Amino acid sequence: MPSQHSRNLGQTSLRGKRRAGAPMQTYDALPAPLRLWLGQAVLPWSPTSARRIWNTARARGLSENDALSMLSKAEAKTLSRDTFSTQIPRNF
Repeated sequence: MPSQHSRNLGQTSLRGKRRAGAPMQTYDALPAPLRLWLGQAVLPWSPTSARRIWNTARARGLSENDALSMLSKAEAKTLSRDTFSTQIPRNF
């Protein structure tokens, strides 16, 4: 029987991380394109992590689309390290 503290995070070999602060308030303060990207992301990104990559891309002079592309590449890199995601067929 699952404990009260179990959460629906799916099956992954990646380590979870504890977050401090108010993630919903941080999320609400994100730019709209970034919030939309997070809504379709495969991984459960923290608003802080997503904003860090977004800000880095924008500081380099990249467009919003290029910043979103950086996020997608970062997500793909993380997924490539997840042994479960490489074993699950993607035809569903």
